[in-house]
Amino acid sequence: MTFSIAGRCERIGAFGVAITTSSIAVGARCPHARAGVGAVATQNVTDPALGPALLDSMSQGLSARDSIDSIIRNRPHIEYRQLTAVDRHGNSASWSGTNILGTHGVSEERNCVAAGNLLKSSSLPKAMTNAFAANANTHLAERLLLSLEAGAAAGGEEGQVHSAALIVVHEHSFPLVSLRVDWSEEDPIAVLRKLWEDYKPQMGAYLRRAIDPAQAPSYGVLGDP
Repeated sequence: MTFSIAGRCERIGAFGVAITTSSIAVGARCPHARAGVGAVATQNVTDPALGPALLDSMSQGLSARDSIDSIIRNRPHIEYRQLTAVDRHGNSASWSGTNILGTHGVSEERNCVAAGNLLKSSSLPKAMTNAFAANANTHLAERLLLSLEAGAAAGGEEGQVHSAALIVVHEHSFPLVSLRVDWSEEDPIAVLRKLWEDYKPQMGAYLRRAIDPAQAPSYGVLGDP
C-alpha cells in the first residue's frame, strides 16, 4: 500500500521523510522525524505509536538498528509492520514482518532507507535510494521528493496512490517543512510537488517569523501595514 524514503542530509544534519500510499492521509500516521535525532517511517498495517517510540530510543543514543531491534522485541502484531529508520550518524535500518502485503522490498544505504509494500517491483526501493544519492547537493526536501518521484517512475504501487507527505526537520523542535496531500484522485505526488514549489520560496520567511517576528518580512495579509 505504501512506499517511502527516510533520509539525513549529511551536510547540515537535517532529517526527513517522503511517503505515498493508496489510503487517505498518510501524513497523519506514517512519517516521523525529530531534529538532532533521526527520521522514521512506519507503514504496511500502520501502528503510528512506533514512530515516536523509535525516535525516543534513538534520542537516548541507540543506533537505528538497535532501536528497531528493541521496539520489535516481544511486541504484539509486529509481523504486520514495516519500519525504517535513519539515525544521527547516518546509519539506516529496517524491519519487514512476515505479514507484509504483496510484493515488498527495502533498500538500506548510508543516510537513507527506502521501503515499500504492494509494489509493482521489489527493486523500487533501490531506485529511490539511488535518486537520493544522486542529488546530494540539493535541499533535503527536494532530494526526498525526487526520490519519491523516482519510486513512482520505477513502477509505484500495484494500485493507485491517493495521499502523500513530505516532512523535514533541522534545528528546531517544529518542522522546517511539513506538507501533506490527504487525498487526490489523480496524482498526489504531483500535487505534493506543486505544494513544495509554492512553499520553497516562503520557507525562510516562515522560519524567521517563528524565531524573530520583528526581523521577519511582512505577512502579506489584509491589514498588514
